[in-house]
Amino acid sequence: MPTFDMDPYDGDENDYMPQEDDWDRDMLLDPAWEKQQRKTFTAWCNSHLRKAGTQIENIEEDFRDGLKLMLLLEVISGERLAKPERGKMRVHKISNVNKALHYITSKGVKLVSIGAEEIVDGNAKMTLGMIWTIILRFAIQDISVEETSAKEGLLLWCQRKTAPYKNVNIQNFHISWKDGLGFCALIHRHRPELIDYGKLRKDDPMTNLNTAFDVAEKYLDIPKMLDAEDIVGTARPDEKAIMTYVSSFYHAFSGAQKAETAANRICKVLAVNQENEQLMEDYEKLASDLLEWIRRTIPWLENRAPENTMLAMQQKLEDFRDYRRQHKPPKVQEKCQLEINFNTLQTKLRLSNRPAFMPSEGKMVSDVSNAWGGLEGAEKGYEEWLLNEIRRLERLDHLAEKFRQKAATHEAWTEGKEEMLQARDFETASLSEIKALLKKHEAFESDLAAHQDRVEQIAAIAQELNELDYYDSPSVNSRCQRICDRWDALGALTQKRSEALQRTEKLLETIDQLYLEFAKRAAPFNNWMEGAMEDLQDTFIVHTIEEIQGLSTAHEQFKATLPDADKERGAILGIHNEIAKIVATYHVNMAGTNPYTTINPQDINAKWDKVRQLVPQRDQALIEEHARQQNNERLRRQFANQANVIGPWIQTKMEEIGRISIEMHGTLEDQLTHLRQYEKNIVNYKPKIDQLEGDHQLIQEALIFDNKHTNYTMEHIRVGWEQLLTTIARTINEIENQILTRDAKGISQDQMNEFRASFNHFDRKKTGMMEAEDFKTCLISLGYNMGEAEFSRIMSIVDPNRVGVVTFQAFIDFMSRETADTDTADQVMASFKVLAGDKNFIMADELRRELPPDQAEYCIARMAPYSGTDAVPGALDYMSFSTALYGESDL
Repeated sequence: MPTFDMDPYDGDENDYMPQEDDWDRDMLLDPAWEKQQRKTFTAWCNSHLRKAGTQIENIEEDFRDGLKLMLLLEVISGERLAKPERGKMRVHKISNVNKALHYITSKGVKLVSIGAEEIVDGNAKMTLGMIWTIILRFAIQDISVEETSAKEGLLLWCQRKTAPYKNVNIQNFHISWKDGLGFCALIHRHRPELIDYGKLRKDDPMTNLNTAFDVAEKYLDIPKMLDAEDIVGTARPDEKAIMTYVSSFYHAFSGAQKAETAANRICKVLAVNQENEQLMEDYEKLASDLLEWIRRTIPWLENRAPENTMLAMQQKLEDFRDYRRQHKPPKVQEKCQLEINFNTLQTKLRLSNRPAFMPSEGKMVSDVSNAWGGLEGAEKGYEEWLLNEIRRLERLDHLAEKFRQKAATHEAWTEGKEEMLQARDFETASLSEIKALLKKHEAFESDLAAHQDRVEQIAAIAQELNELDYYDSPSVNSRCQRICDRWDALGALTQKRSEALQRTEKLLETIDQLYLEFAKRAAPFNNWMEGAMEDLQDTFIVHTIEEIQGLSTAHEQFKATLPDADKERGAILGIHNEIAKIVATYHVNMAGTNPYTTINPQDINAKWDKVRQLVPQRDQALIEEHARQQNNERLRRQFANQANVIGPWIQTKMEEIGRISIEMHGTLEDQLTHLRQYEKNIVNYKPKIDQLEGDHQLIQEALIFDNKHTNYTMEHIRVGWEQLLTTIARTINEIENQILTRDAKGISQDQMNEFRASFNHFDRKKTGMMEAEDFKTCLISLGYNMGEAEFSRIMSIVDPNRVGVVTFQAFIDFMSRETADTDTADQVMASFKVLAGDKNFIMADELRRELPPDQAEYCIARMAPYSGTDAVPGALDYMSFSTALYGESDL
């Protein structure tokens, strides 16, 4: 069978209340609350079932067959459910309950974890939960107060109704009702005659609750759903029971309120009818008055009798404006109010389902609007006539005044123009002044052309005044003729002055073009001469023969351009002569010099003469510098010839010394003899170095800073020579130290050769020094087995300065010391075996007595950490000796 989830708060329309039903999850319910719910829900169900002539006694038993459950839903919803099963079998009961549950879910309610089987089985907690869901859906959900609904709406309704009552503060549906004053306040608010609220006390909840429940049952038809003891006897009354009880109060009082609303509505309808009748009377009177006023006003507006004077016409216009400002606006308001009243009346009648209002014949809104339209048409015609008449009279006065103003303006403009046009100021003007005079004359011609329209307007106005029979036409005609005659004279003078200005401009433009050409050619030629003088006088600094040869070549090329430059000088002077000829021929008054340049023929000739003087001086300076550079070249070659020999010789000797120090030819004494002979040969080469120093001094005195014939400088030679002397001396010293080491350590020549071979082999870079890693590899190849700590110890011996390399001298020092240690250890071991005899130990004093001192002390020092046996303290046994000497791996 299907199981329904009971969740009455699911969905948008039911999210008015949070889920609080703990009993429908864990099946736990406070016994007091369960008792209150049973009583309240039973009374609520019976209040509806009694309408169908039945009731229930036990809420979980009487709903088991589903019949009364379906009947309850039909009564509270007013809808018919599916036909119930009348059988007594369990399957019939489950079917009926399912039909009821399906109906509940069809109303948008979700039933959480409840099925028909639990109801049929008489599960009290599930049955109470189902009834609570029905109460929520059909008694509480539809409550709406100020945009809140359901629980919040019901709570807000209670707060609004009980707000005026002291000691009542409704905040919830449990403890806020415990003193009973809330129930009493709700009853007193709606039926004050039923309860004397002033006699109630907050400290007597039993009386308050019983009073409210008894009055509600007796007078309000609200069944008694709870006993006062049920509420007072619990710390917190059951919220669902209180909500169910309070919702009954809400529905009881809301019904009474609806009846009161109906009575008020009837009174309101009667008042509206009376108001409508008054509006009808007001409309009839207002329409009659307005139509009468329109009838009287239209004849006045249709009067078109003209006036002869402007003053009379302006008075008529002022009367019409008074009509518009004072008389018509109140009538406009009356017409507007008439239409508003008519529309308001029709709307009220329509809302009241009354027939529309029909005014008397001729007083319809349309009749008034038509009459008003005729009034406005008459207004428009009258206004147009007034304005046309005023414009006609204004036209004559305006034309006469306009003629006088334009004539006066034109006469003032022409004053002095004839004298200006006859002036001869252009005869002494420069080109720029001529152009300015032309621009000014062109502007005057434009102004003259613009005034042509004014002259024509003056003539046209005079003609119009004649056509309109203006009283002062003769005076107008005489003045107009004088203006026209003077205008023709100005035109002739303007043309004559324009021709004279243009002739003068052409003559001055020719001279200006020559000035410009002179400036264009004189400026670069002057710059060329100034540049030539700077170059010819410039002090040159050269360092090679090629540079002086380049300067000489450039100078010869410059001298080759002098003939062409002289021709250009003649052409420039020719332009100046042509200007002088024009000035003399046409008697031009030249007010100033060439406006395009400050250069004049005298400057050009003076600079040309200076250039001609500087050329031979430059020739002599170049010859002297050429000789000096030839001497410098000789000094360069002399130094380079020697440096190119000495430099490679030093390099070769350095390489030979390096090979001697690495190669193993003969004994150390033979190598030492060979090196000393090498040193002597090198010292004998010193005179050549001194000679090269002398040549270098000559070069420095000649201020020679570079030498393309060699890559060697004196500094390179000095450094190489010093390195050569240092290297041969250091190499000789190393051989001497090797001989001392060999003799001190007793190393044979073969061992020295072997050391040298090993060192050279692992000197991978052939620098005469092994790097740390190469040295470590060399030691491993010689049989050393060491860790990082041991190798670090060895490096601290061979490289005490921590430079990261091992010299050959340090290498043979280390190797000779290690060889000596090994020989000493072998001798000590043999002596130990002889001295110990059959014993496996020997005392330190015996070693000092039997062995040479150095061997004895060496042995004792090495064995000290291992001395002492279990039987003989201070003894040295054979195992301790071997461990200390060779290590545990050799035991």
